[in-house]
Amino acid sequence: MDQAKIEKIKNLPEYQKLVKERSGLAWKLSIAMLVVYYGYIMLLAFDPAFFTTIISGEYVSIGFPVGVAIIIFAFLLTGYYVRKANSDFDELTAKIKKEVE
Repeated sequence: MDQAKIEKIKNLPEYQKLVKERSGLAWKLSIAMLVVYYGYIMLLAFDPAFFTTIISGEYVSIGFPVGVAIIIFAFLLTGYYVRKANSDFDELTAKIKKEVE
């Protein structure tokens, strides 16, 4: 790809919108994951007794479902990003390709 084509792509409003939306979404989802993960770590650091609360049987403490919930949350964030990328971002990418050709 030559430099002129690269500059043409960079100057397209669709490309600028794509970059802005994609990076904005990536930051928002990253911050959400960090807040949840570090919230878990901070709770563990400052209130370890919380995780000793038994919720089922003799051995299942509340820490297990909370940890599983964090993993499920990560999968949900990933699924949301993929859905958004496959709908909105793919449309913008198709428009950019059409403009350049």
